[in-house]
Amino acid sequence: MQPHNLALQAPLARAWASLPSEWQRPLALLGIVWAGNIALFFDDWRAMALQWWDSSTYNHILLIPFILGWLISQRGREVLRISPQGWWPGLVLFGGAGFFWLLGHFAGLSLATQLGVVLMAQSSVLTLLGPRASAALGFPLAYMLFLVPAGDELIPTLQTITASITMSLLDVAGVPAHIEGVFITTPAGYFEVAEACSGVKFLIAMIAYGALVANVCFRSWPRRAAFMALSIAMPVLANGVRAWGTIFIAEYHGIAFAAGFDHIFYGWIFFAVVMALVMLIAWRFFDRAIDDRMIDADAVNANPILALVAGFTISPGKGFAVMIALALTFTGWGAWANRLEAPVPSLIVLPQVNGWKQVDYTPLAPWQPLHTGAEHVVLGRYADASGHTVDVSFALYAAQSDGREAGGFGQGALPLNGAWAWERSANPIGGGQADRIQTAGPVHRLTETFYRSGTMLTGSNTCLKLQNISDRFLLQRRTTATLIISSEDEVSGRPSADNSLHAFLNATGPVDAWMDRVAAGR
Repeated sequence: MQPHNLALQAPLARAWASLPSEWQRPLALLGIVWAGNIALFFDDWRAMALQWWDSSTYNHILLIPFILGWLISQRGREVLRISPQGWWPGLVLFGGAGFFWLLGHFAGLSLATQLGVVLMAQSSVLTLLGPRASAALGFPLAYMLFLVPAGDELIPTLQTITASITMSLLDVAGVPAHIEGVFITTPAGYFEVAEACSGVKFLIAMIAYGALVANVCFRSWPRRAAFMALSIAMPVLANGVRAWGTIFIAEYHGIAFAAGFDHIFYGWIFFAVVMALVMLIAWRFFDRAIDDRMIDADAVNANPILALVAGFTISPGKGFAVMIALALTFTGWGAWANRLEAPVPSLIVLPQVNGWKQVDYTPLAPWQPLHTGAEHVVLGRYADASGHTVDVSFALYAAQSDGREAGGFGQGALPLNGAWAWERSANPIGGGQADRIQTAGPVHRLTETFYRSGTMLTGSNTCLKLQNISDRFLLQRRTTATLIISSEDEVSGRPSADNSLHAFLNATGPVDAWMDRVAAGR
């Protein structure tokens, strides 16, 4: 063995030997369980790590493993004064987390599977170390949830909030402006509060930072809650000011100058100032002394509630064995269901529609829905003698899984980070999900989305997910189809989009039967 390896192992061996003997076996079992968690659910951990590294929204998560180590080290001496124990209710939580992972796997929802693996890691601590030790490690365990890259789902809401704040500030500043969804028109030009301008990156990072500061710097729960509220409100308000500032500067110096100023000042300086301002506001209210213990082992050991629940014991070895069995059951079930695919035809085409004919697809602005992982995708345009024009996008999936979700985030009529943006919801014409979208020009579209799985026809993504979960849970093979009908609106010389979609659906007949016809390749 090389000398440098011996030098590395010696401190680790001494640290292990310095642990109380009652802690060594539970910690060894916990280490094996966590290693097994990573091995069995490697795809989920790998997907999370790639998002931490590749997505600027989640780059801050790269620091969280180190923060967790620091938080545990702060509590280490006191935690080791608590006797660990096996605790069978932890197995219930572990099983629930595993089942949650399985449902997310069936639904093809990566957020759910990633949350499931983290919840399993947390509940394994409860199972092997018991309620007292877990209570002492409560904040680091809870902080592990920030390992899950979540928050992109907030983008549409944050875009709308930012646009509203911007309009209010423009009104105060006396700048005439008109808003349609997230598009703002002023004398200087046409602006979009795009996904990148939603402020989601700073908000997510600020929430994680705020939770850390609230625990480390405050003892009072009301003060912690107030600081968290400030940590959420300030980045949202600041992002509205940022968007307003960009438009306001453009009024006097042009859009090109404003865009450059936004990238340099707001991108590198503004939010650092906001973070500093949050800390400055809260500084005088910090009520935890530097030398305060983060936990009190004597108080934890004497807590009557923890003493009551600590009676539900199990040997660590049995708890370890049951967790391994549960994890293997869930992964095996998921792998079996993942192999099930319904047969699909080798080719599908858009059929003829009475009174309509297929014409060249020549939109005013490029529009192509996203259907990742579908076996077949067709996009075409229909027109009738009355001038109605309707674009049809149809996708057929042999199965639903991660990366192949008909109703996944960023899928369908409004691909994430695309040129089009959501303007507002609309009244459905055929019972689907209707939305009005917009792109630069401006060009407007009315879209209506339908999902078909088995005998179900719906415009609800939630209903689709529940149907897909049920099918995979019962190991049923069933195709899923997506139909999006759309028409450009406010086009000179053409009927309205609403009238065009009405006319088209009247000609096709029942939507479910028409979708089945396309899916069958007829």
